[in-house]
Amino acid sequence: MPHYVAIIEDNGPDDVSLWFPDLPGCTSGGDDIDEALENAPETIAFYAEELAQDGRELPPPRTLDELKADPEFADAIRNHTAVMIEFPPSDDAQE
Repeated sequence: MPHYVAIIEDNGPDDVSLWFPDLPGCTSGGDDIDEALENAPETIAFYAEELAQDGRELPPPRTLDELKADPEFADAIRNHTAVMIEFPPSDDAQE
């Protein structure tokens, strides 16, 4: 299964967000990290639907090493927590 790298930013009490370097403008959030991570696959699904309406597809995910080598994202990966979000989620993850 493909995995997208997400960058977690803890913005203070009751405000955690995460964003995807490979999916510009795609962000997820929640009151805590668990909620933001739980919302992430659905957020990617909505993003994919928007792209499909424009006749486009999700870009292929890059590996964490590829993103670390990209100057645009290297600092964010170095200064925040990066996690892998499976998409589409496996059947086990949806239960």
